[in-house]
Amino acid sequence: MTDFTKILNKAKEIESKMKESQENIKKIRAEGVSGSNSIKIILDGNGEMQKIEIADEILKEKKTIIEDLIIAAHNNAKTQLKTKTNEEISKATGEFGIPGFKWPL
Repeated sequence: MTDFTKILNKAKEIESKMKESQENIKKIRAEGVSGSNSIKIILDGNGEMQKIEIADEILKEKKTIIEDLIIAAHNNAKTQLKTKTNEEISKATGEFGIPGFKWPL
């Protein structure tokens, strides 16, 4: 087998694993919290918000505080989502030595 054939085979293998990773990423859920769990936000693998939970007791706070807590929970969820998607992509690319590959979010 020539080196070029080996390269093509590896490329096909990477493509297959990347497609599998993309399907797995769609299933990922990341939960972000803030304010001692008074605000929870759940994002799907595409970064779309799927759910927001607001504890009744937090509704007594000022509007600006609630807004800040929502932003903090969303940022927390987004950070977790980036970590989870990068882990998933690493499963596909890690063994092939593609350094620094990051999933765009």
